[in-house]
Amino acid sequence: MTDLTLVGLCGALRAASTNRMLMHEAARRFGPARFEVADLDLPLYDGDVEAEGIPPKVQALADLVGQADAVIVCTPEYNKGMSAVLKNALEWISRTEGNPWRDTPVALMSAAAGMAGGERAQNMARLCLNPFRPRLLPGPEVFVRQTAQKWTEDGRLNDETGARLIDTLMSDLRREAEARRT
Repeated sequence: MTDLTLVGLCGALRAASTNRMLMHEAARRFGPARFEVADLDLPLYDGDVEAEGIPPKVQALADLVGQADAVIVCTPEYNKGMSAVLKNALEWISRTEGNPWRDTPVALMSAAAGMAGGERAQNMARLCLNPFRPRLLPGPEVFVRQTAQKWTEDGRLNDETGARLIDTLMSDLRREAEARRT
């Protein structure tokens, strides 16, 4: 099935982020699909702003997630947690009508310079997503460790173990997305 819509959320805004590279690598390995990168450059969540109405960029993000057949979430680890950018996006999406996450297949991944590879950030993201009842894939867990040595100049993953894990996770994500369509 090639008409699937895959959405990528990257918890790093930096263009050259290893998590952004990881998200694109995973999308390539997902196979044929319409791939949309979500814009997480949002205002900080504020109840006073919400009281004036959901900002259009936030509604567009929630709509994108709601229309996705599957979602990839990549987060860096900052100070032993997920990025504020990703947390803010999750907070805003939770304030929109309905529940765009419900039953949507979601794959979590992380890349970080240290030995943990963003494991704590990924666990935090899982905890924050759980109440919205997406179909969070249990594994394989993808933590790209010591990222400086793992990427080619053109942004491709240069790590056989990581590539195998991503292939398995993307195969499972695709299977879940296709099953959801039938």
